[in-house]
Amino acid sequence: MASTERNVAIVGAGLIGRAWAAIFARAGWNVRLTDPHVPTLAAAPRLIRDELQALARHGLAADPDGAVARISVAGSLEEAVMDAEFVQENGPEKVEEKLLIFAQLDKLAPKDALLVSSTSAIVASRFTEKLPGRARCLVGHPVNPPHLVPLVELCGAPWTSPEAIDRARTIYREIGQVPVIINREINGFVLNRLQGALLAEAFRLVGEGYISAQDLDHTMKDGLGLRWSFLGPFETIELNAPGGIPDYCARYTGFYKELASAAAGPEVYESPNVDRVIAAWPYQPTPERIAELTLGRNERLAALAAHKAKQTSKS
Repeated sequence: MASTERNVAIVGAGLIGRAWAAIFARAGWNVRLTDPHVPTLAAAPRLIRDELQALARHGLAADPDGAVARISVAGSLEEAVMDAEFVQENGPEKVEEKLLIFAQLDKLAPKDALLVSSTSAIVASRFTEKLPGRARCLVGHPVNPPHLVPLVELCGAPWTSPEAIDRARTIYREIGQVPVIINREINGFVLNRLQGALLAEAFRLVGEGYISAQDLDHTMKDGLGLRWSFLGPFETIELNAPGGIPDYCARYTGFYKELASAAAGPEVYESPNVDRVIAAWPYQPTPERIAELTLGRNERLAALAAHKAKQTSKS
């Protein structure tokens, strides 16, 4: 009888790699971790265990101990990928590093294994073009932290096979993520382009003194962010005019044309504007503050994920 076990290699055991390990292990996969930085690799199992236990407290991991038992540390990259069905790469955001890593992965991994990068900024064509197995390579860009925010952007190079995209989408769905397909390569993919448009306007509004940095954040987290947690922008505007999206376009796009014609430019990220934004934020980024905020963010995201899962089960 053929084995039903499924194996994934997590290449890079930093913050994103550890989250992927937790996600795959929670879904019943055997996980092998590898990382060239020995202290990072040594610390990873304990940190993943802590994340799985935190997920369990919110009802987001049914068997954290069982998931932990499915995670192991590989002695080498070759050992990590030797019988993997799926490889999730989480190396540095440098093209030169991606080229080296993917050349090794294409050589060492089983020929039918998917090779997927977590990169948030580098399109796959820049580091897979010369690989014999380039048709199985793609980007699977998660949102930080991936174990609490399920979106994954799938973007192939021009030579990535449709079958590879379909397989990746199926696997991500099976492990509880929400994959979306970017139809062709674009710098920043989609999530970061949307985030970048909002962030540029936020930098301008604060830098030019229209609103304080703290009140700008309240505008998002106590305003737009509440409905954006369960409605997308098109779903939102469909409900903001009696006749849906066509009616909204007829009523309001004149105003948005004016805004778009004077959109924030790259100068908002340069001095003196960026200096004013930094000065407007009243806190210092101490390690203690960052650690406390990260913990609080994760707890709230876990509670929100649990709430959304409950609501989905009712529908």
